[in-house]
Amino acid sequence: MSNLSFGDFMGGLARLISARPRIPRSLEGNEMLATLLQRRSVRSFTEQSIDEDAWAAILEAGRLAPSTVNLQTWSFACFTADQWRAHFDTPIPMQAQRGMVILADTHRMRRALPDFPEADLCEYTLAVMNASLAAMNMTAAAEALGLGSVMLSETGRTGFYDAKHLTAKLELPAHVVPIMSIVFGYPAGKASVMPPKLPLEAVAFTGAYQEASQETLNRWRDEMRAGYQATHGGERFEAKLAYYRGRIDEAEKNLHRLVHPDDES
Repeated sequence: MSNLSFGDFMGGLARLISARPRIPRSLEGNEMLATLLQRRSVRSFTEQSIDEDAWAAILEAGRLAPSTVNLQTWSFACFTADQWRAHFDTPIPMQAQRGMVILADTHRMRRALPDFPEADLCEYTLAVMNASLAAMNMTAAAEALGLGSVMLSETGRTGFYDAKHLTAKLELPAHVVPIMSIVFGYPAGKASVMPPKLPLEAVAFTGAYQEASQETLNRWRDEMRAGYQATHGGERFEAKLAYYRGRIDEAEKNLHRLVHPDDES
């Protein structure tokens, strides 16, 4: 991928800064809709502690999330900042006040429903889908309470890229797989701009699959590259992609072992 020209960089950055959620005028006063559409990932938090009632409400939002056949194939490993440091021997990422590791958990389902068919790939897929719904519910609840959050896949060895590490640290049984961490706190500073999003016409269609135009994809790619370069001290987006490519092979092997614990190959 060629370097981003100055013109493409400035154009992508301008579009990124000016982007806003599309809220129909008749729904502009809907608080729940505003909470969902204005939520942003927060990467810098204040030292203000999270009230126990607020934390309990966030967890309740996760507990009551929808799931396939109500199987609730999730677990949440929860920590204060001090507990995180003591357990993982490292500070909680982003100076957050609370953190949790989201687990795709079919171990509990197998115990409760021993006659349920065992199919590792289907179980894992459903567990990830359900746990992700619970995670989103909790980030929305945090937003409604004036808190911020950010989902992590590898920062501080916190997600599926480091599933093997987290499995050992949390002493997880078979069929429990770490998929992400979320850290919570009160945001420091103003909310970030809306990250580059594909337009609705590129992701929603009726009938047969609709390809997004190459022009649309190129514009989105330029916005991604410009936004990353502007917010990461000039570091190029390609460098981050190269970093992830370097980790994927090991992560794939570790996840295979966790999803197929009885596979000796």
